[in-house]
Amino acid sequence: MADSPAKKGRWQAVRHGARRVDEATPDSRDRAVDALRACAILGVVLGHWLVTALVAHDGGLYTASPLGRMPWLAPISWIFQTLAVFFLVGGHVATRSLASARARGLTYGQWLRARLGRLARPVLALLCLWAVVTVGLLLTGAPADTVHTLVKLALSPLWFLLVLAALTAATPLVARLHPLWPLAVVLHVDVLRFGLHLGPSWLGWANLPAGWLVPYTLGAAWTRGELDTRRAGRVLLVFGTTATVGLVRWAGYPAAMVGVPGAAISNLDPPTLAAVTFGLAQCGLALLLRDRLRRAMRRPLPWAAVATVNLSAMTIFLWHQTALMATTAATLPAGRLPGLHTAPDGPAWIAARLGWLPVFALVLTVCWGAFRSHEQGGGRRRVRGRRVRGRRVRERRSRVVRVHRGVGRIAQAGRPGRRGRVNGAAGDEDTGAVPRVPRGHRV
Repeated sequence: MADSPAKKGRWQAVRHGARRVDEATPDSRDRAVDALRACAILGVVLGHWLVTALVAHDGGLYTASPLGRMPWLAPISWIFQTLAVFFLVGGHVATRSLASARARGLTYGQWLRARLGRLARPVLALLCLWAVVTVGLLLTGAPADTVHTLVKLALSPLWFLLVLAALTAATPLVARLHPLWPLAVVLHVDVLRFGLHLGPSWLGWANLPAGWLVPYTLGAAWTRGELDTRRAGRVLLVFGTTATVGLVRWAGYPAAMVGVPGAAISNLDPPTLAAVTFGLAQCGLALLLRDRLRRAMRRPLPWAAVATVNLSAMTIFLWHQTALMATTAATLPAGRLPGLHTAPDGPAWIAARLGWLPVFALVLTVCWGAFRSHEQGGGRRRVRGRRVRGRRVRERRSRVVRVHRGVGRIAQAGRPGRRGRVNGAAGDEDTGAVPRVPRGHRV
């Protein structure tokens, strides 16, 4: 059957918009960085959707994981636990951004405010909404345990942003730190708490900054050019894989690289040595894939998709658990639906949960449309002056890039706009900011 004219028109609009985003991206941009960031974010989102179950029981909800009943699913966590890749990219982008800011005469305080501001705005939107939801649930008589479960799950992504914010603030101090130093901290902490059973109960939390500092400092080494060879990627991949297999096989670490409710040891809460060595393997694989990703991102459609994710990466990350819970709550009146309200106790649950993933994605798209403006910092342009080393500079304060509208049209198969040139398509690689568009050039 031939495609309808309307369908052909939508497809042509998508392809046209993708070409315009591709043309608007400067040749100097390393698209592999954006591709790795997008893969890391989507990996975490899909992983959470697959291993997080909200089970209805006695009028309330509680969390469960299929990994508890089906430990043979642990390889799923090896694929979708991609936080190390995000910290690798974060360290690379932050160190480049700081160097670029200094070259432009910006102070450390100005640079830090800009970067943390982009993290804080979408967080405030999430906190405000869940404050209202929490009060509403309590006033309507929802069980306190259920409210606690929902709020804890909704706000669970915030630990990641707190660590990222702390490492970003420490970028000048850790920019030249060798990754072996934080790795040594994690090793000694785990020897004390697991091998010698010494130290206070909170000792493991020293691994929270130290563990994620390892891939972050690898990102800084990438910026310095120390990881440009394929040999560096192979060493990280082989060493990380070998160490992780050894730790799981002979040292008693869990095979799952995510937390499992009820488990005696979690590889993520706080990070263990096994989680860090697994992250080394992931970083090595990411470095080895850079050239292939650069070639793949030369095609307009894949690049436009990556640009879409990068423009709203924090919005997607912060709201994906809310999308899961909204779907679960909205369908409760229909009864206990398999893969959504039932206990994750077998392969049938996994099959049913896979069928719910498109629904979660649709609800997340609604959240994205409602809250993405908070990540980009508002709509209208404001021009103000600032002083940089004694000279007056006029700058545009808006963080909204016009190409964002063009990418939005690609996602919605809308009408193409006017042709224009922009400085980037998915957040400035050096500054971490959404690139600006000259006046009169709107996409």
